[in-house]
Amino acid sequence: MELKGSVAIVTGCTGGLGQRIGRAFAESGTQVAGVYVQSKEQAESFAREWSALGPRCIAVQADVNEQAQITRMVDRVVEAYGRIDILVNNAAYNQMIPFKDLDGLTMDIWDHILLANLTSPFMCVKAVAPIMLRQKRGRIVNVTSIAGLSPRGSSIAYAVSKAGLIHLTRCLAVALGPDVTVNAVAPGTMMGTRMTARLDPALVESTTKNAALQRPVERDDVARQILEFCRSDSTTGQVLVLDSGVVYH
Repeated sequence: MELKGSVAIVTGCTGGLGQRIGRAFAESGTQVAGVYVQSKEQAESFAREWSALGPRCIAVQADVNEQAQITRMVDRVVEAYGRIDILVNNAAYNQMIPFKDLDGLTMDIWDHILLANLTSPFMCVKAVAPIMLRQKRGRIVNVTSIAGLSPRGSSIAYAVSKAGLIHLTRCLAVALGPDVTVNAVAPGTMMGTRMTARLDPALVESTTKNAALQRPVERDDVARQILEFCRSDSTTGQVLVLDSGVVYH
């Protein structure tokens, strides 16, 4: 799919990875609707920065954990651009709870993490899918994690939510083909993100040290791969690991 002139929704646009995804799209000529929850000034600043690269980009406020706000988000983007070509489900939540601390993983925390990392992306897909199917063109990319492929990460809930997102990606590829492709990236440890900031520093250090490349994942590498999934006309239902050599999938 040609990216120039396309319209992309990027959730979690003010995060360490989200801002890199938005900029990468803007550099390719894609019009970006960056979705944020609270950081209005930061999101609008990024939108101006991306717009300076050529395409018209906007900031859209929405809590994608709430169906009504997702509906308003989609309506706002359609009002602004008349179409939606790309959805990147990047927004997520984690909380550091050691796997052995089952009591610490309360049902409230479990429910919140599963809502943010699995149910929310599904709700966003359901909201944009009718538009993409009418257009006979669409690209969806989910940001999952190597925690979804191996029992690791900030908590059992986080690992399970990301594993669910991986299989959801495959199921949606079947459901939305042939006009809409659905793929996922599974990053490892990335510095400069909220997800990593909430991890135990010892876990970050050991994961990096044990990686084959012995370095964290570059956020721009992940952003570029997301764009490649959107460009491809023959790739769907795939999950690409970008983790410097930790999990071999």
